[in-house]
Amino acid sequence: MKTAVKLDEITIRTELHSGDIGYVIYMHGNLYKKEYGYGISMEAYIADGFSEFYKNYDPIMDRVWVAEYQNKIVGFLLLMHRDNQAAQLRYFILDPDFRGIGLGKKMADFYLDYLKEKGYRSSYLWTTNDLFTAAHIYKKMGFKLTEEFESTAFGKPLKEQRYDLILTD
Repeated sequence: MKTAVKLDEITIRTELHSGDIGYVIYMHGNLYKKEYGYGISMEAYIADGFSEFYKNYDPIMDRVWVAEYQNKIVGFLLLMHRDNQAAQLRYFILDPDFRGIGLGKKMADFYLDYLKEKGYRSSYLWTTNDLFTAAHIYKKMGFKLTEEFESTAFGKPLKEQRYDLILTD
């Protein structure tokens, strides 16, 4: 059921609250099972990544964007610092009922603005070949496909893909 919510009715915060990590892991596990047939290994992968993020969290260089509607998380995006002035884009997800209203673009713009504000030189992300809409968004953000390999890591045959973005002054 699509929502009639307008973009300005959604709030976006940049700090994690108790329960956020677990909920976003659940969102990924649930959505990727329903929409793409991924197995529980996808959910475990997300959980491992969140654990790494939390253990290495740097409030000056890392950022989350948590989109909420009526106190429910409806979107999420994370920027994780890496070596050599690089950042990794992770866990970009939108509740299906909140797609098509400009929320994804707004969050992507926040990500790009933060990269520039913090002086990152590059960014990268990992995704899979069957996430066509996500790839479209990443390409619009300026990311380019740089690596691809066959995988069964998420419970079915697919191609894992790396996209990179090089920032210029």
